[in-house]
Amino acid sequence: MKKTCFLLVLITYFLVLPRSVFAEYVMPYPSYMPGNCMYKVSRILDRLKFYWSRGNIAQIKYHLALSDKYLIEAKTLMEYKQYLLGTDALRRSDKEFMQLPAYVAGAKKEGVNVSELERLISDAAEKHAQLLAELLISTPNQFMWSPEKSKPTELPLGEMLKTSVVERQHIASETASL
Repeated sequence: MKKTCFLLVLITYFLVLPRSVFAEYVMPYPSYMPGNCMYKVSRILDRLKFYWSRGNIAQIKYHLALSDKYLIEAKTLMEYKQYLLGTDALRRSDKEFMQLPAYVAGAKKEGVNVSELERLISDAAEKHAQLLAELLISTPNQFMWSPEKSKPTELPLGEMLKTSVVERQHIASETASL
């Protein structure tokens, strides 16, 4: 009797009760960071992967993965107040993300259904904007970086983060409208 009740509850759970599954865009775990001996090797391997990725869809996935990787690197560095290195990683992330519309357009010209990739880019842009908004709250608006034997450099962190958010939103809407 207990087994029958258990099976009935189990069948009801899996078949009758409506459930919805929401898959959220997942960012990667931080890779090697500047200062690690493997960091330069990782950057070289990232560039070599470009030649391995042939075709528009592979290039979209490649540039999106690098954009994710460099954004997480920027976030981690800025959390540890390494703002100069963080801004460099943020610029690289922006550069990789800005290349996506060209490959989406190329895939559309080839007749490929890119609706899933457009949704992926839109989800990525939303997640990136969320992370950048969190960084905007936790980082100073301006930072004066002063090396030991050189002139100080002012880093407009707030402006860079806001620009990155706007660029990602613009690219997501641009790829959707292609």
